[in-house]
Amino acid sequence: RMETLRLVLLFLHILGYAALLGGLLIQVREPEQKVNSLMRDGVGTAFITGLLVVGVLESIGSPDHAKIGVKFAIGLVLLVLVMANMRKPSIPRGLYFGLLALTVINICVAVFWSPVHA
Repeated sequence: RMETLRLVLLFLHILGYAALLGGLLIQVREPEQKVNSLMRDGVGTAFITGLLVVGVLESIGSPDHAKIGVKFAIGLVLLVLVMANMRKPSIPRGLYFGLLALTVINICVAVFWSPVHA
């Protein structure tokens, strides 16, 4: 039962990051970038479901707290930067590529930082 909840939350978490990444990538060739609703909804969904996944993991076992800490920190920075720039007509290219890099890094942490199996 808890495993099903974990999987549903993880699925929603992945969709959140997909939306955030999609919202960034659809404007990569635009002359000006901005925070769009897809980015806002994606980062919000990813952050909240990430917290809920950790809660479920804590109840069924011992999650990797270092990995969770790194993902939480990156996710929080993404959330704050996206929300702080929501109403601006455009964002600097450096911020745009920073958001893109942090999003990809957080996805890489999720995929490639796996427990060591002996």
